Amino acid sequence: MLCSRLLLSIFLLAEAPMSVDHIHWLGHASFRIDDGAVRIYIDPWKLSGGAPKADVILITHSHFDHYSVEDIARIERPTTVFVVPEDVAPKLKGKHVVLAEPGGSYQAGPVKVTAVPAYNLNKEFHPKSNHWVGYIVTLSNGQRIYHSGDSDATPEMKQVQTDVALMPCGGTYTMTAAEMAAAANAFKPAVLIPMHWGDIVGSKADAEAVAKAFKGRTVIKPVER
Repeated sequence: MLCSRLLLSIFLLAEAPMSVDHIHWLGHASFRIDDGAVRIYIDPWKLSGGAPKADVILITHSHFDHYSVEDIARIERPTTVFVVPEDVAPKLKGKHVVLAEPGGSYQAGPVKVTAVPAYNLNKEFHPKSNHWVGYIVTLSNGQRIYHSGDSDATPEMKQVQTDVALMPCGGTYTMTAAEMAAAANAFKPAVLIPMHWGDIVGSKADAEAVAKAFKGRTVIKPVER
């Protein structure tokens, strides 16, 4: 009987869906990831005044809705580590800066980060020549979270290995819902979280279209501000 209960417990644990409660969507492409007591922000924008202070801040590129001086000032502290592409680094003089180049892997304080190229294929808003990036963040429990940045479905994206993917679906400047779902179906994250909708471009209908087209599990997050 004891053996049977143990096997059942193991089976139920194996079938339990991966938790993404520690991933907080702050609207648009902005996220806070909690790794225990460590607070990791990606592209902080339109934050509330009570946002927790940051241990690590990752910036994907220099557009105003991704690199926001005002929002960084709300959450940074003297020990905050920044991971940024080459056109953002000169703007952060005097801070703890890790320069991220596409394809590079880095240790940012307690967090392991890999930079993935992020660019447009058929439009000019995010040219490949700018060397902008998305990030794969590896948490202390080994979970990998990929934030694609403002990108189309690039060849490099097909090689991404991650547990959770945060990807844009609003179209115009990035992938459409159909393009995003097709890209995710190619590299197969366990969980897909749509972003870059509901502010500037895109709507909840785009996120819902992703959920219908992606073959894995889609989580449509509410905005937390």
